[in-house]
Amino acid sequence: MKTTRLLSVVTITAGFTLASQAALAYGAGDAFVRGGFAKSDTPSDNGIADGISSGETGFTYGAGYLFHDKVGIELNGSEKIEHDVALGGGTGTIDRMPVNLLVNYYPLGGLDSKVQPYVGAGVNYTRFSGEPEGIDARRSYGAVGQVGVDLAITDNFMLNGFANYADVDSRITADGERIGTAKVDPMTIGGGVTFRF
Repeated sequence: MKTTRLLSVVTITAGFTLASQAALAYGAGDAFVRGGFAKSDTPSDNGIADGISSGETGFTYGAGYLFHDKVGIELNGSEKIEHDVALGGGTGTIDRMPVNLLVNYYPLGGLDSKVQPYVGAGVNYTRFSGEPEGIDARRSYGAVGQVGVDLAITDNFMLNGFANYADVDSRITADGERIGTAKVDPMTIGGGVTFRF
């Protein structure tokens, strides 16, 4: 009798545990939103732009949808990030606002795991604004790649960490005359939260 009760308790507990774990598995049809903060580092060789400041931080956001247990899309970006820069013989600041459209691969998608890593690749669009007077920085289109991980706290709430690298080149004109190309190529590392529904 005691053995039967013990087996029943173990079976019920195991069932609830598995059900709880299964609820945390990513699957086709899941949607999510993300928010957090990130730091962007730029390379030392910036082309025509001399010494674009590095280590700038900003608020990040994103949303995505899984159309397969292991594959989904994500649209993410950040608020305007202000960089100090020297362009065309003058110094000042320039604002960079990136938007990324990515296809993500989740190797543990469909599996019962509280840890869900992912890798993604796609297209980056960056708009520049707030240039020094007489300077125009053209918008940029380029490739972007990312790696990240979600760590489940509840069925729907997760902690998120990520890193991405984008190919960002902007054609620079001074008083209407093209003077060269600025290479920004930011490496961005950040963290925040993911809400899945």
